[in-house]
Amino acid sequence: MRVISGIYGGRILKSPSGTRTRPTSDRLRETLFNILVPQIDEETRFLDLCAGTGAIGIEAISRGSGHVTFVDKARKACALIEENLDSLGIPESATEVVCSEALKFLQKSPETSWDIIFFDPPYAADYAGVLEAVGGRSSGVLAPDGALVVEHHSKNDLPDAAGEIRRWRLIKQGETCLSFYEHN
Repeated sequence: MRVISGIYGGRILKSPSGTRTRPTSDRLRETLFNILVPQIDEETRFLDLCAGTGAIGIEAISRGSGHVTFVDKARKACALIEENLDSLGIPESATEVVCSEALKFLQKSPETSWDIIFFDPPYAADYAGVLEAVGGRSSGVLAPDGALVVEHHSKNDLPDAAGEIRRWRLIKQGETCLSFYEHN
């Protein structure tokens, strides 16, 4: 796996052995960032939920995001993210790695909002809790002009709206989909 573009473009990232982690394909990451790049600058706060290897968040940093928070419940994944950040020489001031379940993390972070949230859980996961946490009426998790992007299996139909957020775009590549949400 490699960083697609930006200042770390072409650099190789470490991947876990086995099949427990399903990294987002290079092609899908390229599609994702072709859409998100206009929203990314040095002020952008990016949240990579169920981060796995950290490839999505690292791609965001490579393309100019000012800060990325990586969240994964597996300690091995968090250690791998740290290794990838260190191998690229990404400053600690630009990142935070948190070992936590995604929904618990969101419920404990009401004072923080992110401009872009990327959520890529295992395909069998329950997406509703995170959609409700981000789209809830009192939630300040997603910045007013922010975007939530959910990667999911094409057979997993996500709702067009959840609380105060609505889906504005759906992209399908093979069996994988990206659902883009924004505030109503």
